[in-house]
Amino acid sequence: MKGNLMVAANGQTVNEPTCFSQEPAEGRVDASPLPPTVRGACPSLSTPMQTGDGLLVRLRPATPGLTVAQYRALAEAAETHGNGLIEITARGNLQLRGLTSQTMEGLAADIDRAGMSVQSEIAIETPPLSGLDPSEIGGARTLAKRLQKAIDGLVPKPRLAAKLAIIIDGGGQLTLDGLTADIRLKAARPGERADPLWTLAIAGTETTATPIATLPDDLAIADVVMLLKRLSRLGPRARGRDLDVAELRGQFSEARLNARAEAGPSISPLGIFSLATGGYALGVRPSFGQIHARDLLRLLAVAEESGVSEIRTGPEHSMLLLGLAADKLEHVRAAATSCGFQTRGDDPANHIVPCSGAGACASAHYATKQAAADCAIIAPELLDGSFKLHLSGCPKGCAHPSPAALAIVGVPNGHAIVLDGPASAQPAVNIGKEHLKSALALLGELVRNDKVAGESARQCLKRLGRDAIATALRQG
Repeated sequence: MKGNLMVAANGQTVNEPTCFSQEPAEGRVDASPLPPTVRGACPSLSTPMQTGDGLLVRLRPATPGLTVAQYRALAEAAETHGNGLIEITARGNLQLRGLTSQTMEGLAADIDRAGMSVQSEIAIETPPLSGLDPSEIGGARTLAKRLQKAIDGLVPKPRLAAKLAIIIDGGGQLTLDGLTADIRLKAARPGERADPLWTLAIAGTETTATPIATLPDDLAIADVVMLLKRLSRLGPRARGRDLDVAELRGQFSEARLNARAEAGPSISPLGIFSLATGGYALGVRPSFGQIHARDLLRLLAVAEESGVSEIRTGPEHSMLLLGLAADKLEHVRAAATSCGFQTRGDDPANHIVPCSGAGACASAHYATKQAAADCAIIAPELLDGSFKLHLSGCPKGCAHPSPAALAIVGVPNGHAIVLDGPASAQPAVNIGKEHLKSALALLGELVRNDKVAGESARQCLKRLGRDAIATALRQG
């Protein structure tokens, strides 16, 4: 975390070393100040972020999940100390909004009283059902604990980028294939071996990361530690993309074993999943990633009555309710729907990625979540699952940093329509503030009328091309 002062869980302040060096050493990645639109560290109890609706805090529980009682305490704290809005990020972190400098100490005390341990070190991410998934290839949580212990034992401590991420994915029903990571380990089918192997890759998602070697677990831990030391030597701004791939592959030339992790089909975290321990997990998602504490409390009451033993967050803003019996699943799912949660993997709204939007973020130029709700009604043709529609309040593109087939970006005088690029890319066309709904409807109409048999919405937009789409929007 960034900064020199940390609010401890007991509300007291303690010194915390900064994550950034003042000057780059020779051979290090440039540590010059970040651009004003880029934040160098995640918002936390020690470094809350100022937004359009007050301070924002991001919490990552150190435990795999929380109890219903702990979630109740969190919801009550969100309403007492903030504006009651709770978000689950794309990586499964919890965010509380509308806090003030005067309420931060009370929030920290309430988190401590609820027995919630918050992770503040290197983020080692594992799938939400790891350890409970009957189809998991390798024990990701066990390996993550061993890696964390190895990192904790390092002297001196490595100085690493505040947002550096490590993913350990054991495979199974829910994976983290779609999330980017600086370093990732993915369980590989071992063939004749009894023990699982782990494919080590750097800088990207499961499909875009560069594979380096496939290793047994002991070597995998040792080599991840080695990569962290290399990144530390490069400087506290270094990321996985800064590592020398050719050099690493040469070093690992004898460690390329006969196994390879494969990216399986993408499975929505919304739905019903069987557990190795018996019972089921129900995956739900706050509508477009955000819920009010009052609505969460309503769902928690039903969950507790129905025997939910634990709640874990997951990718794509999801929340998994664990320990349900078969005869309780539909009852809890109906309750979640009535409380404002998305509950089904085939919901077209799942394919919209809005940021927090105006009113919540000071940088946003329009109400993205309202636009998402409008789009699900007026342009369902765009939402066939072939791409994620990115609704970004500004060109920073925080909710979907990677390129999108279609992005609607807020700008001071209206909206920029970006095709096949990140939110910051040159737009195909700009439209006025008052024309957003008509533009969405027109885009849906284009796909509905021009899509040929067997073609997806993304393929249709790509075939129509930038110029034709821009012309249609200008005329419309």
